[in-house]
Amino acid sequence: MADHAHLDGPALTRNQQTVLTALKGADKPLTAYDVLGLPAIRKAGMKAPLTIYRALDKLMDRGLVHRIESLNAFVHCDHGPHDHATGFLICTDCGRTLEVHLESCETHLAGRAREQGFAVDNVRVEMTGRCPECAARAAAS
Repeated sequence: MADHAHLDGPALTRNQQTVLTALKGADKPLTAYDVLGLPAIRKAGMKAPLTIYRALDKLMDRGLVHRIESLNAFVHCDHGPHDHATGFLICTDCGRTLEVHLESCETHLAGRAREQGFAVDNVRVEMTGRCPECAARAAAS
């Protein structure tokens, strides 16, 4: 099934599909300039940063890509479009990033925010540490 077959709206453009495929093939979050430097992106004729940013914006709007705020980088959404909070586990050694759902955390945090009179627009959680492989390597050395 295509990445966009389950979404409302038009099919992904060629540029959006190319950027999405590049992010899927990455082993860590990529900045827009990282994406721009990939051979597949160059081969597709995408040469301007603005082209990459436009594709990323549309992919984020459709829930197919997430922005990792602390890294100013982007990752493919592992779980498809969703309307709940997402957290990221970011390995500080290898850069690997895992997406985790935060339904109960989101409910708790939103409740605490309401207690303070704060209107929440979005919940983002980014945790840094070591992935299992890097933690094992560090423990062995």
